Amino acid sequence: MELDLEPLNLPSDNERPSCVIAGPCSAETEEQVLTTAKQLAAKGCHMFRAGIWKPRTKPGGFEGNGEKALPWMKEVKEETGMLTATEVATPEHVELALKYGIDILWIGARTTANPFAMQALADSLKGVDVPVLIKNPVNPDLELWIGGMERINRAGVKRLGAIHRGFSSVDKKIYRNLPMWQIPIELHRRIPNLPIICDPSHIGGRRDLIAPLCQQAMDLGFDGLIVESHCDPDEAWSDARQQVTPDVLDYILSLLVIRDEHTTTEGIRQLRSQIDEVDNELMNLLAKRMRICREIGVYKKEHNMTVLQATRYNEILEKRGAQGSLIGIAPECIAHIFELIHEESVRQQLEIVNQ
Repeated sequence: MELDLEPLNLPSDNERPSCVIAGPCSAETEEQVLTTAKQLAAKGCHMFRAGIWKPRTKPGGFEGNGEKALPWMKEVKEETGMLTATEVATPEHVELALKYGIDILWIGARTTANPFAMQALADSLKGVDVPVLIKNPVNPDLELWIGGMERINRAGVKRLGAIHRGFSSVDKKIYRNLPMWQIPIELHRRIPNLPIICDPSHIGGRRDLIAPLCQQAMDLGFDGLIVESHCDPDEAWSDARQQVTPDVLDYILSLLVIRDEHTTTEGIRQLRSQIDEVDNELMNLLAKRMRICREIGVYKKEHNMTVLQATRYNEILEKRGAQGSLIGIAPECIAHIFELIHEESVRQQLEIVNQ
């Protein structure tokens, strides 16, 4: 399904990313909300975010102030002129957020992963003209992400955007949530007019990773950023490690290099031409490899051999992974490439064996 989209029409600063939404993870107290908002507004920020409802992985911690905090958001808008944004997860959240004049809604990763919840939100948004930003699901499932957007769009919401916040993984060595940039890149290829905003706070999980992740998002042509910023991050009631002060955020934004994606020079045309030539060579080599694999398939059929030879497969992965390290390519990348090649080789050999 092709999404029926209209521009988000959010305020922007031409000298910075076209869209920056900033504010604390949680609306903790009226003082904390207003202090942070005024500091951000003084730095030129036009949109203020704060979590009103904050269900945690385990019960017992601070889970947001709920409706009690919504008048604070209204006060932010009245005193600073900033637009306000918050996360909604249920139809009741939508009703209350709109009642108190919240300007931008976003849907969290856990909610996006649940089609029942997404349909309930879609039903509650019928007839509402408000920007809705949809975070990627916790698992790396592009179809689930797009499906959630389709549900909201079918309800008549045309001002849609995506938020890339990374994907849950048992590997927590660097990132809180793995970026897996190839997924939002593919989303952009599939739906080129859909704005994609990066959430470096949830990808990184640490404030020292905010700046490099912001720059990487800009280098990849993202449309904006949503960053957690708190007047006193170390004392934050939730996600303290990934929040930065408004001063630090302003410094990070001031250092960003915003590239012109539309500038194409003769030099880059020539380099792309070289890439095309190499890609053609790769395709010819893949075709040759598959021809040999099919010959092996015939041999296996004639000698009653199994198609999958685990020892040989492991040998290929180890050998090519080592080669990748020597030529400056991550072994994980090489392993992924050869897994796909091997999968296609096995498929073709199975066709031959089962003829």
